[in-house]
Amino acid sequence: MDSADAAIAAERAGAGRVELCGDLVEGGTTPSAGAIAVARERLAIPIFVMVRPRGGDFLYSPAERETMMRDIAIARGLGAHGIVLGALAADGTVDIDATRAFVEAVRPLPVTFHRAFDLTRDLAGSLDALVDCGVARVLTSGGARRAADGIEMLGELADRAGDRLVVMAGGGIDARAAAEILARTAVRELHVGGSRLVESAMVFRRSDISFARALLPDEYTLAVSDEARLGAVIEVVHGE
Repeated sequence: MDSADAAIAAERAGAGRVELCGDLVEGGTTPSAGAIAVARERLAIPIFVMVRPRGGDFLYSPAERETMMRDIAIARGLGAHGIVLGALAADGTVDIDATRAFVEAVRPLPVTFHRAFDLTRDLAGSLDALVDCGVARVLTSGGARRAADGIEMLGELADRAGDRLVVMAGGGIDARAAAEILARTAVRELHVGGSRLVESAMVFRRSDISFARALLPDEYTLAVSDEARLGAVIEVVHGE
């Protein structure tokens, strides 16, 4: 859920736990401290906070890893019940060193490794790596675009995990997919999102200006700072 309001709605709908994040357009990023605090005050069910410094891939720089460490501390201080994160190495494996460090920073709270898992080169091997790192839960579609298309792999992962780690199915799950996953696999936790479009309550509107950014084509294209463009403007300001 990407806001305190969305988290509150999820609890009203009967959710047993919520994952609070920001910017679902990017697949979810770290929510604001304010959103965490409000959700924590308003909800009776557990809140797991996403820690992800940006959209795109899950290969993080030293500065991004430090950012994640600080966000973990903030989320814990605001009363989060668990943390959701994921980090990969360039070769498509779980970033073992980073994941172990994150798990240690989160303790004694549980860590959920999010769907970065589905972008690894070997799901079975990645699951074993997460167990070794002390991760409590993995969110996965079974390596498919939608969980409904990855049911066989979800079943294999749940069987492989046993009681070592919780396999939680997620990815476009509706009521029909939920019933099929529960009937055909040992998966017993489902991650459900879903949203609908509603009209803004704004009466005065400007149709000629939009702050929306064009969507990136995939997780392997990153929007980074254009230092040359920034430097050129600064030179003009300084009269150089």
